[in-house]
Amino acid sequence: MADTARDGGDAFADEAEPTVTIGEYIEGIEAEELEADLVLGGDDGKECTYAGGYLKRQAVFSCLTCVPDGVAGVCTACSLACHDGHEIAELWTKRRFRCDCGSSKFGGHLCKLCPEKDSENPENCYNHNFKGSYCTCGRPYPDPEAKEQVEMIQCCICEDWFHEDHIGLNSIEEIPRDEEGEPLYEDFICYKCSPLCYFLKLYPETIWASGKQTLASQTDTNDSTVMEGGPSDHANIEKHENGAPVDHMGGEKTSMENGSAKDISVHEKANLGGSSGNNCKLATDVNTMPAVTEKNMPFFMSKGWRDTLCRCERCNNFYAQRGIAYLVDKEDSIEEYEKIAKQKREKKLEQQEGAETNFLNSLNHVQKIEILSGINDMKNEFQSFLESFDSSKPVTSEDIRTVFENLSKKKKQRIS
Repeated sequence: MADTARDGGDAFADEAEPTVTIGEYIEGIEAEELEADLVLGGDDGKECTYAGGYLKRQAVFSCLTCVPDGVAGVCTACSLACHDGHEIAELWTKRRFRCDCGSSKFGGHLCKLCPEKDSENPENCYNHNFKGSYCTCGRPYPDPEAKEQVEMIQCCICEDWFHEDHIGLNSIEEIPRDEEGEPLYEDFICYKCSPLCYFLKLYPETIWASGKQTLASQTDTNDSTVMEGGPSDHANIEKHENGAPVDHMGGEKTSMENGSAKDISVHEKANLGGSSGNNCKLATDVNTMPAVTEKNMPFFMSKGWRDTLCRCERCNNFYAQRGIAYLVDKEDSIEEYEKIAKQKREKKLEQQEGAETNFLNSLNHVQKIEILSGINDMKNEFQSFLESFDSSKPVTSEDIRTVFENLSKKKKQRIS
């Protein structure tokens, strides 16, 4: 009987309407505000970022109403002030980008916030994200045809977004996660960009999120691409963020022995000595190492992996030649971007609290009592509304109007 009663109670509990406390609701709002601040980098959206030039990282939006071809991007402030009500593609963040709003791509429409701009920003780079499509499948996000929106991850090299089942793995279970499903990696490098970063195999296994990762090469040439619409269906040459052309699929050829790619030997792995001036961390010249040409696999990088990279003159030149010098720039990382955003948010909250305190201190005793009475009236009115409201019905604008009309009546009665 006890088991039956418990099961029945669970069944009724499952059917009950979910409820939240005011505290939980406020916590949810604060979490959403924090998430927005992290994406926007703490940008309050009041000033166009054009004057800052090609920022190392910022939130970027594409207005498909003004530029349907998707070859322009605008900053947060311009997306709000100049493109309100337009069809906007949210691109999260892009590196080394300058706001295009009001450029020649906008057909003579000037930026409302910063009208004096050059006709174009030649160092900006655009991928298919600016057209509102993502991943190798080219689908939009959110996808109107999908029953549920599946998670996407961003490559830290090309900055495209990928569905987890389209990144070239046999199963999404191979993605490094902890027991609760949270990612164990700091950065993801897609299979299209991994040949460009093949030099990472010279470093210790600690830079990999799940131990040693190898760029497996398949002897079966019929399986040389990861998926339909994979690398072989894309242009081999792509322009990266610093404007330098990068050959993803061509590049340097791997040495082949017995029909398979020769892996980097153990003695070629990095030793962790210092790397200042001409002192290189690596025991081999990165310029002479092979690159993979067969089936390419994605990389999942551990926390702090960029700090391990050698910064000697030879390696820095190597990064620059391949258009990936940003990898040794701390401010390029999403982690640093979000850290700065959190600092801006904390400063903003402190300023708000200070302003509120100053305001209360400026009031006399009667004014303070009036504010406290108003807060108490509002709390009581909302409590009465929730107690009498039919939870099976939606809350309408008329309901809210009634609440505030009642508050206004109580105020008149109190002061009359």
